[in-house]
Amino acid sequence: MSSSREATVTPDTHGFFGHPKGLSTLFFTEMWERFSYYGMRALLTLYMTKSLADGGLGFDEKFAGIIYATYVSSVWYLPLIGGWLADRFLGARRAVLLGGIVIACGHYSMAIDSIATFYAGLILIAMGTGLLKPNISAMVGQLYPSEDKRRDAGFSIFYMGINLGAFFAPLITGFLAQSATIRDFISSLGMNPNKSWHWGFAAAGVGMTLGVAQYLLGGNRLSHVGLKPRKAATQETSSKFDSLTAILAIVGALIGIGFGYKFGEGGWISVPFWSVVGYFAGYLTGTTRLLESEERKRVLVIFILVMFSIIFWMTFEQAGSSLTLFADRLTRHSIFGWQFPSSWFQSVQPIFIIAFAPVFAFIWQTLADRQPSSPAKFALGLFLAGAAFVVVAIASTLTGQGLVSPLWLVAVYFLQTLGELCLSPVGLSTISKLSPARMVGMMLGVWFLSIAIGSYIAGLTTRLFEGNSPDTLAKAFGTFAAISLAAALLLAVLTPLIKKMIPKES
Repeated sequence: MSSSREATVTPDTHGFFGHPKGLSTLFFTEMWERFSYYGMRALLTLYMTKSLADGGLGFDEKFAGIIYATYVSSVWYLPLIGGWLADRFLGARRAVLLGGIVIACGHYSMAIDSIATFYAGLILIAMGTGLLKPNISAMVGQLYPSEDKRRDAGFSIFYMGINLGAFFAPLITGFLAQSATIRDFISSLGMNPNKSWHWGFAAAGVGMTLGVAQYLLGGNRLSHVGLKPRKAATQETSSKFDSLTAILAIVGALIGIGFGYKFGEGGWISVPFWSVVGYFAGYLTGTTRLLESEERKRVLVIFILVMFSIIFWMTFEQAGSSLTLFADRLTRHSIFGWQFPSSWFQSVQPIFIIAFAPVFAFIWQTLADRQPSSPAKFALGLFLAGAAFVVVAIASTLTGQGLVSPLWLVAVYFLQTLGELCLSPVGLSTISKLSPARMVGMMLGVWFLSIAIGSYIAGLTTRLFEGNSPDTLAKAFGTFAAISLAAALLLAVLTPLIKKMIPKES
C-alpha cells in the first residue's frame, strides 16, 4: 500500500515532454476514440439522406435530422451516467476499456448494410462514448499529484490528441466512403460500389480497435490510476439528495417522457432526450434549494452562462447537420481543378483549433489580469458564432447561381473555431471555479447537458434542406445569426452585473 501511495506522489517525468508515461497511453486512446467518432459523424447525415440508389438510407431531411439530433445529443448526456457508473461501481480504468470495446462494436455494426445494424450501431457508439469520455479525462487528472504544475499543460497535450483524431478522421473515412478511386476498386472486386459508405464506417471501427489495443498494451503505465470506484467522493453530494429532490427528479423525467412522446420531434425517438432534460430540471430544482445564499448566487451565474452556451452550441454543432448538407449539395468540391469528397470539410475546424489554441492560450496568459472576464469571453464567442452564420447566410443567397466557392465554408469554420476557443475552455474553467465544492461534478454535468441541448437543436436544422431553396436557407441561417448576435449583445450588457455577483471573478 505504501509503494502505491508513493507512486502517486513521486513525479513521473518519463513521458511526453517530461509528463507522466501514462499520458501518452491516454493521449492515443482519446485520439483514436475521436477518430472513430468524427470519422463516423462526417458520413452520418450524408449516408442517411442519400438515396437508396446511391447506397444511402433514403431518409428525408426531417427524419434524418431527428435521428442525428437524438444521437449527437446522447453522446453529450450519456457521459453523466458513465461517470456515475465509474464512480460507484466500475472505476475509471475499466469504464474506459469497456467503453472503447462497445464503441468499436458500434462502428462494426454500422459497417453491415442493414437498417437494424445501423440503429444498433448508433446506440452502441453513444453508450460506449458515455463510458469512455468522462472517465478518460478523470484519469488524466489522476496522473498528477494535486499540486503538480504540469497539470494544465498535460490537459493541453491531451486536447491536441482530440483534435488530431478529429482532423484525420474525415480525410480517411470520407475518402473510403465517397472517392471515385475506392468505388472503382470495389467494382473491380465484383462488389457494389455504392456500399462504399460502410467501408468508411468500418475504418472508424478499426481506429477505435487500435485505440483499445494500445490502451491494453500501455496498461502498466496506468497502474496507479482509475482502478477503484470513487464512492467516497460522492458521499457528501449524496447526502444532499433528499426525498423531495428524488421526487422532483422522477416527476421531471416523467414529464419529459410525456412531452417527448406527445410533442417532441419523432415521437418515441425524442423520449430519451426529453426525459434526461426533465430529470435534470427536477434534480437541480431540488438540489439548489438546499444551497447557502453565496452558493446559490454562484450557481445562478452558472445557469446564466449555460443558457448562453446552449445558443452557441446550437450554431456550432450544425457542422454535422445543416453545414454538412450545404457542403455536399451547394458547395464546389474542387480547388484549382482538384476534386475532394464533401466530407473533408469536417477536417477544417480541427486544423484551425490545432493552429490557434496555442495562440489563444498565449494571449490570455500574456494579458494576465488585463484579460476579459469569463462572461465577456462568452459574449465574444457568441458574436463570432453569429458572424459565422452571417457568412453562410450570404453564401446561401448565391446558391441560386450555382455551387459556391469552398472558401465560404472555410470562413464559416474559421469564425466558429475562434468562437469555440473563446467559450468552450473558458466555460469548463469557470464552472469548476464557481461551483460549490460538493457540486463540481453535477455542475460540469449541467455544462455537458447544455451542449447536448444545443446539439439537439442543431441536428433538427437538417430539415432546412428540403427543396434546397436559397431563400429558405438564407432566412434560416440569418435567423440563427440574429439570435447569436442578440445573445452576444445581451450578455455584454449583463457582464458588469454578473461580475458583481462573483466578486472574485477577474
